[in-house]
Amino acid sequence: MTALLSPARRRWIAHCSGLALAAWGGAALPARAARPATVLVVGDSLSAEYGLPRGRGWVALLEQRLAREKIAARVVNASISGDTTSGGRSRLPALLAEHRPTHVVIELGGNDALRGLPLAMTRDNLVAMVRAARAAGARVLLVGMQVPPNYGRRYADEFAALFGDVAKAEGAALVPFLLAGVADGPDPTALFQPDRIHPNADAQPIMLDNVWPALRALLRG
Repeated sequence: MTALLSPARRRWIAHCSGLALAAWGGAALPARAARPATVLVVGDSLSAEYGLPRGRGWVALLEQRLAREKIAARVVNASISGDTTSGGRSRLPALLAEHRPTHVVIELGGNDALRGLPLAMTRDNLVAMVRAARAAGARVLLVGMQVPPNYGRRYADEFAALFGDVAKAEGAALVPFLLAGVADGPDPTALFQPDRIHPNADAQPIMLDNVWPALRALLRG
């Protein structure tokens, strides 16, 4: 049949076919487009606004700063007071599937230390969480924690170091110490609630300032 078509007719059919292919290819573009930025925070009471009025925690302040900086990103705070790295590890797959985050902030480990859990277990859980988040296509920010010296110098040093070790080994960004400028100030009780464990509202902007440089770099990178 093609041999019976005139040259002009064949050129016209080829032209239409090319347009159809271009349209088909163009229709596929939205599926390949980058998804909007979503920051998933998986933490414990330090990120869950424990003892604070709603909207005063550092994660809520993060939403406000993103708006001021005109960075288009939504924040999902999946933090639970009392959570450990084991709890976060078990919850993370469902959170990744539901929210499809582009960035994951992992702020866990403090309750592991309070419960005297083995450091090797904390490390394994953090590694698993970082790997799961990266496998889901998210960039990861690991937030470090420290414990008071009364836990023993060796334990305190090893606990503080494990966050940096995991971040380096797994290619994650790192905040060395969430409570820098809060727990190590001249008056260690000034920025804490009466329980002397949870930071008060005045501490929250400082905590955000500790997280912000590393997170901003990930969002703009």
